[in-house]
Amino acid sequence: MRAEWIHPFLQSACTVIEQIVQVRPERGELEMLAWSGAHDLRIQIGLTGQLTGHVVFGLNEEAALKMASAMMGGFPLQALDAMSESAISELGNMISGNATTLMYNQGIHVDITPPQLLLAATPSCSTDKVLAIPLLMDGIGRFDVLMRAE
Repeated sequence: MRAEWIHPFLQSACTVIEQIVQVRPERGELEMLAWSGAHDLRIQIGLTGQLTGHVVFGLNEEAALKMASAMMGGFPLQALDAMSESAISELGNMISGNATTLMYNQGIHVDITPPQLLLAATPSCSTDKVLAIPLLMDGIGRFDVLMRAE
């Protein structure tokens, strides 16, 4: 996988999070993480076209609750439910849709599949290490962007 393919997803994530969650993320340092990760939640989006594979947005439950709350106008959330899970999935969808537009403008034609929300208990057969870049959000937590090309 070419490392520069993750950049449109990072750029889009920063823009969408700032617009929707009202927090400006700061990029952390590039890391290698296990694909299955140590995240409470993973939003997995499939990539097809000139780039095939998956992008995953990983976060812990506390960050997911804070982000979903912000997306729902500040409605306080105590636990993840169907509505907050849908909001977090839609966040991944918005980020990925914007990233594919950025890639299209660079001459790379990529389509996305609908988001899949995977909880920590969801088994994963892969222990592969992949490129990951964390986005750090003051008062919310960490939002990891991971990518695996096939």
